[in-house]
Amino acid sequence: MKFDRADTLVTLLAPAEASAPAIGAPGQAWLTHAELAALCLQTGLYLNGIGFGRNDRIAMVVPNGPLMATAFIAIGAYATAAPLNPAYKDAEFEFYLTDLDAKALVIPEGFTSPARDVAQRLGVAIVELVAQGNKAGDFTLHAPGMAPGPARFPGPALAEDIALVLHTSGTTARPKIVPLTQANVTASAANIAATLGLTPEDRCLNIMPLFHIHGLIAAVLSSLSAGGSVACAPGLDGMKFFEWLKQIQPSWYTAVPSMHQGILKLAPRFKDIVAASTLRFIRSSSASLPPQVMTELEAAFGVPVIEAYGMTEASHQMTSNPLPPARHFAGSVGLAAGPEVAIMDEDGNLLAPDTIGEVVIRGRNVTSGYESNPTANASAFTKGWFRTGDQGRLDAGGYLWLTGRLKEQINRAGEKISPLEIDNVLMEHPAVQQALAFGVPDKDYGESVGAAIVLRDGHAADAQSIRSFAAVHLANFKVPSKVVFLKEIPKGATGKLQRIGLAAKLGLGTNENV
Repeated sequence: MKFDRADTLVTLLAPAEASAPAIGAPGQAWLTHAELAALCLQTGLYLNGIGFGRNDRIAMVVPNGPLMATAFIAIGAYATAAPLNPAYKDAEFEFYLTDLDAKALVIPEGFTSPARDVAQRLGVAIVELVAQGNKAGDFTLHAPGMAPGPARFPGPALAEDIALVLHTSGTTARPKIVPLTQANVTASAANIAATLGLTPEDRCLNIMPLFHIHGLIAAVLSSLSAGGSVACAPGLDGMKFFEWLKQIQPSWYTAVPSMHQGILKLAPRFKDIVAASTLRFIRSSSASLPPQVMTELEAAFGVPVIEAYGMTEASHQMTSNPLPPARHFAGSVGLAAGPEVAIMDEDGNLLAPDTIGEVVIRGRNVTSGYESNPTANASAFTKGWFRTGDQGRLDAGGYLWLTGRLKEQINRAGEKISPLEIDNVLMEHPAVQQALAFGVPDKDYGESVGAAIVLRDGHAADAQSIRSFAAVHLANFKVPSKVVFLKEIPKGATGKLQRIGLAAKLGLGTNENV
């Protein structure tokens, strides 16, 4: 690929055809690659002129859409972008702005958010993002009341400078800061583009949140690194998705499994749009895709569904299933797709094929460590390998099969149970649309198995029928003792189903059946 050697965001923005479309959005004109490069330079000069430069952290509170995409790229090319979820509350903004030591907050002109008050209270400079014209993502910056002053480190960022900082999810502990260098994020973008065979003719429809690594790198940066284009929707709206599919004519989209399931549920209503779509593949990542959903998606859209495996600490992608004519397997997250991938035991020994252990990685796209957290780094790195916290095995062909998150395993009287295995069995039930197994506190066994179920429209089932079905396919100790029927399984901010803490949310924790 032409752009494999890009090691900064500025060098990544050097497409073969400068007049080609780069950033778009439903109902807006396209911003070209040349215009995006010019916007980055203009933004960099402005930031440098008010005292901000390389490695200065600029927090961003911007709703999903093209402005968030272009602002991330432009700020990340000359400083350090720190995107935050616009849905955060006052206390959350105070934690993140303080923890990041943010030098400024970039927020759209006229956008109401508690982040403004928090920034003022903390003495963090506020820089307004002002949309310009009718081209998607075009903007200027305006910092009212800020006096001009030189940046300590002006000019475009270098490969070793920090492009992006994100926090881990913090589901079970204090969120950790993950710094990603220019080299990290551009390497990951190139890896994804190469895996998917992206060209300047490819167009992505992004429905992922752009405060998350998946949308930022897999959808936006991979497209731009190939000289292609990405249309940034304001988020996932199931009904509007099909309008966007018709209007944007993307060659691919990427999403988490719960989003795919929502789209799949609505697809029969839009058969004509689906039949006329220009998709050549669909990508899934950031959580395990149930094999049943892959099969149904491929049947509905008539294109391959490519499951990949990513995480923030790897600047997203670690493995991916290949495109046809190579084989892709339901239930596998594919082959190493950028970094080296291996399986390690608790003592730091690498394991032979088809042996279950912890997935470990190393490579150019992997962070060098959490910020100011020697304890976390000591446990996360072994002999130069980063421990992902995921359990799985590599088969003889190099395909990775995940068995679940180590911290999500259910420990029933010493028996370690993979909730992912239970998910996949329950998804085979003809009445089940979604299933999520989770640990439930149990006074006799420590933990027992719970299952949250969403039924298909027009189908019925009760707890006993679900347990009876599971008992045919699972050992007795793996059969859910508690089954809860929900209209919707709780999701996190990025659309991932929330397994950890689900028992508490549902008020479960006794030995009585549900």
